[in-house]
Amino acid sequence: MGSQADGSNGPPLEAHSTRQPAPDIETAGDGVAAAPTGLADTARRLKAIFVGSAGNLVEWFDFYAYSAFALYFAKSFFPDESQTAQLLNAAAIFAVGFLMRPVGGWLFGHVADRHGRRLALTVSVMMMCFGSLIIAITPTYATIGVAAPIILLLARLIQGLSLGGEYGTSATYLSEMAHPDHRGFYSSFQYVTLIGGQLLAMLVLLTLQNLVLTPEQLEAWGWRIPFAIGALLAVVVYFMRRDMHESDAYLAARAAGVKESPLRGLMQHPREVAIVVGLTLGGTVAFYTYTTYMQKFLVNSVGLSKDTSTIIAASTLFLYMCLQPVVGAISDIVGRRAVLLTFGVLGTLLTVPILTALENTHSAWTAFFLIMAALVIVSGYTAINAVVKAELFPTRVRAMGVGLPYAITVALFGGTAEYVALYLKSIGHESAFYWYVSACIGVSLLVYAGMRDTRRHSAMDRHI
Repeated sequence: MGSQADGSNGPPLEAHSTRQPAPDIETAGDGVAAAPTGLADTARRLKAIFVGSAGNLVEWFDFYAYSAFALYFAKSFFPDESQTAQLLNAAAIFAVGFLMRPVGGWLFGHVADRHGRRLALTVSVMMMCFGSLIIAITPTYATIGVAAPIILLLARLIQGLSLGGEYGTSATYLSEMAHPDHRGFYSSFQYVTLIGGQLLAMLVLLTLQNLVLTPEQLEAWGWRIPFAIGALLAVVVYFMRRDMHESDAYLAARAAGVKESPLRGLMQHPREVAIVVGLTLGGTVAFYTYTTYMQKFLVNSVGLSKDTSTIIAASTLFLYMCLQPVVGAISDIVGRRAVLLTFGVLGTLLTVPILTALENTHSAWTAFFLIMAALVIVSGYTAINAVVKAELFPTRVRAMGVGLPYAITVALFGGTAEYVALYLKSIGHESAFYWYVSACIGVSLLVYAGMRDTRRHSAMDRHI
């Protein structure tokens, strides 16, 4: 991928190390004044990171409630077929939702880079609210026929558009608001809240399964509850984000007066765009394999019950969530590249053995430990991928640079991982999927081996 992280554009990135102090800029209108320092500055950063992370959690909860409850609502939207066929149809709409993420990455990246991170994050959470509300109130196939899956598809497209904007903007915002010496640690909270959103969806499912509703009630109407909860939480986050701090980096870039289109500016950084695509490819396939797809895999391939599979998925997600800040902090010490290489090597070598052993076990505890081992490996990607991408781009194109190439890659590979797995199972070649995941990680490993360490060679302090 080359040795110069910003290609031929601008001076070498050594001149922009993350060890330089972050600009202390807070502005109103066109004026620039010093930001708070010391404890006041720390409190300001922590509050901003908390608000940004809370919104991220709610958006991902809304998005992943679909996957967590697909086992219960698939038959409500599709004609009677085999369980695999129904799940395949549900997975197809899950994947189609990802196709809107590049559009969201472009649209909200433009808004964030030209009009501010706060505006982009506020609008995206309200769009997610709207998509969740549609799913919560949509009649079933038995009531309105083919219109039901069409409306479901429309809601997922809206959610995909929202999430496409959320990822790049929140990754940018958290990285910009973090202290330069601890960006790996603080930016890891994007995946803490991303995983937390999945976990919250799982916990809602577990609560409904074991304490509130019967399986018949869940399949009849109980699956609507999480989407209603998600819509309500999104409204709460809207009011939190409406008053959040704008990042100092964005304010500094605005003060510089650059008016160029973010997309046109991004075209000046083809090397960085290629790095984002390459480092994302293997990580996103592995992530969706061991998170959203695992619950279905345990039911459909391993043969465990729905309740047991949900408990395993929820418990592994919780431990996985707790790992993110640890790995992020490690990257602040040893560098980002070493952590990525660890994921790439172990993921390439161990994916096929782990998934093969998982398919052949009938023990819930064995399944738990195998999935947990895989998630420890995947943490080498998820904990730091946001900060690595943010450190590649100058401020004026950062949200677009982080969000758009990432969203395209996730749409092509992450969003389709579950569909590919179910399709290969349906034609009797499930093990081919294991090699597919391993090959995707192997491609990313080549990128990690060729890229520079963004902790030491960062563009975070470049605003134009």
